[in-house]
Amino acid sequence: MNLGPRLRQPVYLAAGLVLVVCFLMLFFSSLRELGLRRDALKAAEVDVANLAQSLVQHAEDSFEMADSLVIGLVHRLEAEGTGPVALARVQSDINFRKGAMGRVRGLFVYDDKGRWLATSETVDLNAFNNSDRDYFRYHRDSTDPGLLIGNPVKSRSGGQWIIPASRRFNNPDGSFAGVVLATIDASYFADFYKRFDLGSTGVITMLQKNGIVLARSVDNETSVGRDLANSALIKDMHGRPSASVYYFQSTFDDSWRLAFYKLSDRFPIIVVATESKEEVLASWREEAIFRMALVFILILLIGSTGYYLVRQLLERQRIAAVMAAKEADFRLLAEESSDMVMRIGLDERILYASPACLRVLGWSPEQITGTPALAGVNPEDLPHVQETVRDLKLGEIEETKLIYRTRHHDGGEIWLETALRATRDNVTGRISGVVAISRDMTEHKDLEARLSTLASQDGLTGIANRRNFDERLQTEWRRAAGDETPLSLLMVDVDNFKKFNDQYGHQAGDACLKAVAQAIAAEARRPGDLAARYGGEEFVLLLPNTDEIGCASVAARMSESLAALNIPHALNPPSKRVTISAGGATGWPGAESANNHPSLIAAADRALYAAKHAGRDRFVMSGQVVAWRGAESA
Repeated sequence: MNLGPRLRQPVYLAAGLVLVVCFLMLFFSSLRELGLRRDALKAAEVDVANLAQSLVQHAEDSFEMADSLVIGLVHRLEAEGTGPVALARVQSDINFRKGAMGRVRGLFVYDDKGRWLATSETVDLNAFNNSDRDYFRYHRDSTDPGLLIGNPVKSRSGGQWIIPASRRFNNPDGSFAGVVLATIDASYFADFYKRFDLGSTGVITMLQKNGIVLARSVDNETSVGRDLANSALIKDMHGRPSASVYYFQSTFDDSWRLAFYKLSDRFPIIVVATESKEEVLASWREEAIFRMALVFILILLIGSTGYYLVRQLLERQRIAAVMAAKEADFRLLAEESSDMVMRIGLDERILYASPACLRVLGWSPEQITGTPALAGVNPEDLPHVQETVRDLKLGEIEETKLIYRTRHHDGGEIWLETALRATRDNVTGRISGVVAISRDMTEHKDLEARLSTLASQDGLTGIANRRNFDERLQTEWRRAAGDETPLSLLMVDVDNFKKFNDQYGHQAGDACLKAVAQAIAAEARRPGDLAARYGGEEFVLLLPNTDEIGCASVAARMSESLAALNIPHALNPPSKRVTISAGGATGWPGAESANNHPSLIAAADRALYAAKHAGRDRFVMSGQVVAWRGAESA
């Protein structure tokens, strides 16, 4: 067909538009795939980060458990010596603890020559000498009384790889008397790490800060003791943060890996959780190939259609109407191409679903086409969604946004943010259905929930924080005023806690505060009760609908629970264990004092001051002193 210059110009413009559209589709699809690739790596980074941090906590708990056993024996040996009678009691104590050592494999006591004095193993004590061990030489030559986590060694009594945790004990004159050792099997950590799914090539490794491998989820027996001091992670550790994501080429199998390492705040250990980068991206790669194939098919179809339309430009009026309708639909679907797009009929059934529904809902477009659009909506959210859809169909609103929960293919629920817009028939102008554009908001909602928890919880002890307590006290005070019921408050302070920190160190101090917090929280037995950290070593226990007698009873149980823990505190005479002082107050709020809740805190605080002034390790209840059952006078 020979077209004149004025007609050829629109033909060229249309052909150019088709080429630009195809290019833009290819360009933005490529950008989207790169974004999805980043998302896949980011999700894997979050997974390994959470896992590594949890495993560091597990390792710290394990070594703290071992250290508590070691400290107990060190204190006994330094107090009673190493005479035959004292050693018999030490051996008896070790035998008694054997069944409850948990993760700790064995306990050992050596004298200043490395000779075995006592052990949890059934061996001939005279058959062994450990003076050649690195940890023994370290304690012999160093006056440091702290815990040493040594390089892994082969056990002389069992032959397995063990991780030693040891302290020295001294003679009365301060000279070296010997070593107390607790051991944890390296295979314990390796077996524990195998429980976590990091793919077929994922690996979890625990190392000393100097690069010596302590345990590994894969090939543990041949990996333990390996020196990775020359690896990039260890060499550059002084310039790195204590926890971070990083990518590296493994020295074990030369594969590129995504990893998260976490350096313990309490011990010189590092936990590294890694996944193969190739395996992390495998699922994305398969889906990307499929999606890009669809894009190329769509580009081919658009190109063919454009070619056909260009040839039919002379039929301007008919083609213009068809092109306008197609352009409107195309723009509606393309504006949010990374989100799930659905067209819903007046019967509320799905007429069309975009490929993104597989990523968002877990169902393919073919599986949900023809099904009710509101079938998976949470019953609590369903009435509001139904009302909104009805208003769209009646023309009362043209477009709106909703946030609601819906069922996922895996059986769980996700949060969706959906933009809804009514569509109209091109000829009659009547409403023909609804277009819904949805995006997954689950991660955002989860983040809101986590932030809410962090805002109300004490980071060290895990119980409520001061802010949470202040809000609850005000609420419970007003409720008590309305119900005319009593409200009691216990204020608790750890006796001589600064001396405890100075004597045993801040790590032991943190462990002490956690133990006290748990003893207090155990008494918050009713839904309305609240245990909280008030500040420093001071705690509070809010007891709604509790009178003075009930308050005193709770305080007594709390003291007994702490006494049962028997936490040593040499600088807290006369008991020389960790004790608490407590002050209690009971209020009967009335309508005239509905906002006078600070008075309850003031009364309990005065009672606490009286308890500490009277000699500590006791309870004072609003004017009367109630000594702990079994407590000694100061």
